[in-house]
Amino acid sequence: MLLGAGSDAEDVIQEAFVKGFRSLSRYRGESSFRSWLLAIVANETRNLHRSRSRRDGLVLRAAAQDGPAVGEDVAVGGVLAAERRAALVAALRQLPVKDREVIVCRFLLDLTEEETVTTLGWPRGTVKSRTYRALAKLRGLLDREEVRRG
Repeated sequence: MLLGAGSDAEDVIQEAFVKGFRSLSRYRGESSFRSWLLAIVANETRNLHRSRSRRDGLVLRAAAQDGPAVGEDVAVGGVLAAERRAALVAALRQLPVKDREVIVCRFLLDLTEEETVTTLGWPRGTVKSRTYRALAKLRGLLDREEVRRG
């Protein structure tokens, strides 16, 4: 879902597990099993997007809303958290696909640098530089949103 599969996430994951099962004999143990399987999921997600008629960016879903708040302070905090989450998702949607992928892997999926290298199939230097640049772009987008809202 976080890599942009959206409502098709379950189908992508199921297909990735089937492909992973069929490819188990080709798993060489050069990386963790987790990152190997996540690479398959990432590839299946890319395949989904290629088969669609190229939408204007990947669809990210925000985390489920918190339950109803009991106290006023908790309610205000919940509203502010939801606004921050919505601003983050909106900013992520504005990033180029490759920038979004590296941010999702490193910070939303909490993958290590090595796992991100394996998942995305990029060289380590590319992951490092793209992460740095993507974070700078994301900060800029969030700063502009903050200024716009006042």
